[in-house]
Amino acid sequence: MGLRIGIVGAGMGGLAAAALLARRGHAVTLVERFAVPHPVGSGLVVQPVGLAVLDAVGAGDAARDLGAPLRQMLGDAGGRVVLDVQYRPQAPGLAMHRASLFAVLWQAAQKAGVSLETGAAVTACADGWVQRGAAAGPVGPFDLVVDASGVGSVLSPLRARALPFGAVWASVPWPADGSLPPDQLTQRYHRAARMAGVMPIGRLPGDDVARAAVFWSLPVADLDRWPAVDFDGWKAQVGQFWPTITPYLAHLTQASDLTVARYSHGSLATPFQPGLAFIGDAAHRASPQLGQGANMALLDAMALTLALDGGLQDALPRYAAMRRWHRRFYQAFSALLTPMYQSHSRTLPVLRDLALAPLGRIRPVRQVLTALVSGDVLPPLGRHPWP
Repeated sequence: MGLRIGIVGAGMGGLAAAALLARRGHAVTLVERFAVPHPVGSGLVVQPVGLAVLDAVGAGDAARDLGAPLRQMLGDAGGRVVLDVQYRPQAPGLAMHRASLFAVLWQAAQKAGVSLETGAAVTACADGWVQRGAAAGPVGPFDLVVDASGVGSVLSPLRARALPFGAVWASVPWPADGSLPPDQLTQRYHRAARMAGVMPIGRLPGDDVARAAVFWSLPVADLDRWPAVDFDGWKAQVGQFWPTITPYLAHLTQASDLTVARYSHGSLATPFQPGLAFIGDAAHRASPQLGQGANMALLDAMALTLALDGGLQDALPRYAAMRRWHRRFYQAFSALLTPMYQSHSRTLPVLRDLALAPLGRIRPVRQVLTALVSGDVLPPLGRHPWP
């Protein structure tokens, strides 16, 4: 007999969990604060194991149709290649606009018969009820509530550490005179204090225009001042730093054309409480350096779904055990690598350029780096034989 499950938040993890659980016969209600759910952000990468989740949801083919296959990540620092990671030829990553991934997951959730409650912010969860603003009233009762409400969660006890660097992002049409490979994430660095990047992200639903995500790394203090930046001066600075990016900036005319992104790092030791499970950014957060954010949320949704196949009793400890070591590894590796690419350090970029980059050219290390970005350097669901 199916369970009554409430999911808070219509982000990638929440939508995936809703579709997966509803397809298994559970009665799923998605609770979202916006009257019309919509995505926030620009580009992301769904790694091969995340694509396996989309296939299980029934959204894999639609995602591949919209996204851009990503076969390589390449970064240089003034003529010296300091990042060169290639995917397995038969299993590329999939770079997408966040709105495209949202669209295919939203369609999958609707097709699976997920119910929707929108238009009021969640304030608490108790005894199987999801509490909302007084005017909206509670939703429930549920056998299980899943918190997928991301960094703004009011239910999660996670207190993540703010990272000193973030970025500004924008989605732009891929320019006719753009010279970068359309299947490669390309970046340029100056030490770790400056980073510019371009990533193909496919197209939006109903639109045939190929797009790119462009981004520029900034310290938090500069992010605070971003709305008042001398925009023409900024474009000139970025173009001088990396002339190749100039055509990709042509459609940007003001600071508000770019979205400010702030990052944090932290993880819940136990991603559940009685009757309440945490997935995605409500359970763990890290910088986007490894491109694992959407991946981790999708894997959480899959793990929770499979854990519930054995019944509600002990399902949440099973879920936590499935994700424990994979999550811990990627959290630790993100914490290790991020300062090499986004920090004020002068020592760590030298270590990156003179040690890490040369090691990456050695075949066994290259294979490990491929597995690292693909999301399967450790089994994604512990001992569970999936995918």
